Amino acid sequence: MRARDLLADFPTVALDSPVLEAARLLADQDLPGLIVVGDDGSPFTILPGTEVLRLAVPAYCQDDPALARVVDEAHADAFLHGLGVRTVREALPRHRRELPVTDPGATVLELAALMARTRSPLVAILEDGRLTGAVTLQALLDRVLAS
Repeated sequence: MRARDLLADFPTVALDSPVLEAARLLADQDLPGLIVVGDDGSPFTILPGTEVLRLAVPAYCQDDPALARVVDEAHADAFLHGLGVRTVREALPRHRRELPVTDPGATVLELAALMARTRSPLVAILEDGRLTGAVTLQALLDRVLAS
């Protein structure tokens, strides 16, 4: 089985897209992450949903989870609204990791190794320098476990 057999169309966001829009896209389409494209339209990085949360959750709650408990329920339910007009660029991790990109001929083991190495729930698939879609961790595990 190859990447082309698991390939699916996948939404992208730009670096300057509002991160709240990215969060809605993640939720509406039940995605593990998003492909962030640069100004030239090629993959720049993968934005896991957890990085959106990292930006939205107040630092004091991340540093001391007990503090999250003292926030009243009404305010706790609205923490994503604190993202305001922040951009996807601001949600990206400070250190750039290896970009999880491969070609349609990659085997499932190559895909799995790339996901594991880059800690990414998806891999962007490029053919002739053009983004053709992505393979998600869920799609990979579904097919491998069904075999």
